[in-house]
Amino acid sequence: MNSLTEENYLKALYHLVNENDEVSVNDLSRQLNIKMPSVNSMVKKFAEKNWVKYESYKPIKLTESGKKEASLIVRKHRLTEMFLVEKMGFGWENVHEIAEQLEHIHSDEFFDKMDEILNYPKMDPHGEPIPDKDGNVIQPDHKKLSKCKENQTVELASGTTSSEEFLNFLNKRDLSLGTKLKILQIEGFDQSMLIAYNGSEENFSKTVCERLLVKELFDLNTFL
Repeated sequence: MNSLTEENYLKALYHLVNENDEVSVNDLSRQLNIKMPSVNSMVKKFAEKNWVKYESYKPIKLTESGKKEASLIVRKHRLTEMFLVEKMGFGWENVHEIAEQLEHIHSDEFFDKMDEILNYPKMDPHGEPIPDKDGNVIQPDHKKLSKCKENQTVELASGTTSSEEFLNFLNKRDLSLGTKLKILQIEGFDQSMLIAYNGSEENFSKTVCERLLVKELFDLNTFL
């Protein structure tokens, strides 16, 4: 049985690794707000468990075994968030901290039942993929809104962050997953975008456009 601290390290690795499944010790230390000696000690422990490959002065590399362990923790977190929203009526901006606590319950049966009650969802309330009970995860083909072009119609699918502050920002603008967005204009000076959605228009800064993940819609008639 993994400790709470080990699970927090594994989840941080899951979110930080690049396309080569690597992350620097410095980045892991900053993410967890833990001093380097403690991080190095835990990483060496993970190497003994074959969760990572680690050599001094080189990036940490997450192994297949480590990826599975990390994915199963993320699964518990995202299933919990989905349950809180779908079955208990919580807002998507209010579930992260609760899920942070419940994700450390050591009962596969508990989370498998939660999965069944939710009818085996593929995405959490924020549009992030939920790993299956074997730790497998299918990454969706999303792109940043900032990478889209004028006159393109897309659908809001997720975000690069699920912070309460950012989700409240979206709530105030009546933006939820599945909202159709049409890019009317891109300002050349600052790359802000004039977006039409839900019968209105609004300017989004480059920062906001960088944080919104969308999926492309190729049929322009899907825009309402």
